[in-house]
Amino acid sequence: FGRRAPRVLEIGFGMGETTAAIALARTADDFLGVEVHSPGVGSLLKRIAELGLTNVRVIQHDVVEVVAAMIPPASLAGVHVFFPDPWPKKRHHKRRLLTPEFVHELALRLAADGCLHVATDWEEYAQEILATLHAVAEGRTSLSIAHRLPTIADADTILVLDGGELAEQGTHAALLRRQGLYAEMWARQAEAMEELSAAQVA
Repeated sequence: FGRRAPRVLEIGFGMGETTAAIALARTADDFLGVEVHSPGVGSLLKRIAELGLTNVRVIQHDVVEVVAAMIPPASLAGVHVFFPDPWPKKRHHKRRLLTPEFVHELALRLAADGCLHVATDWEEYAQEILATLHAVAEGRTSLSIAHRLPTIADADTILVLDGGELAEQGTHAALLRRQGLYAEMWARQAEAMEELSAAQVA
């Protein structure tokens, strides 16, 4: 990146819409996106070029190996894991990304005030992630469990953890009324999407 700035690891960024939007809104931060699928990598690279983003880098490789070999301890301001494959069949659960071992490795790479943000639309997987986070949290992670970002307002229940503890729980409307952590995250996401839309129109 050629500068000193907070660095966020984006794991499995899909087609890159959210990564591009967040990077556009947070130009003071750097984002390292890791994705294995070529169409998603190509899509994000196109967005980077179109928007003139200088704070995004992309690695096409297995993220477990990237974290182990390329990310130094306590070097990340945040980690985003949005909608990892839930591998719903029980015999495939061992393939899930967010194992206690991997979450522990991510925690080691977070700075003391770093945050881990996770979203999933599978309730059973959400409960497993919650249990995993409680087991490895060291007072420095935040976790949000919800439906996909474009439809998050329709989620039956949204759980927000701060410091490994449940901070907020409720519907989208109820959490916005509380004006707490969830409302802050929602406002940042909405602002980022507006800026991305404006940039695309321009």
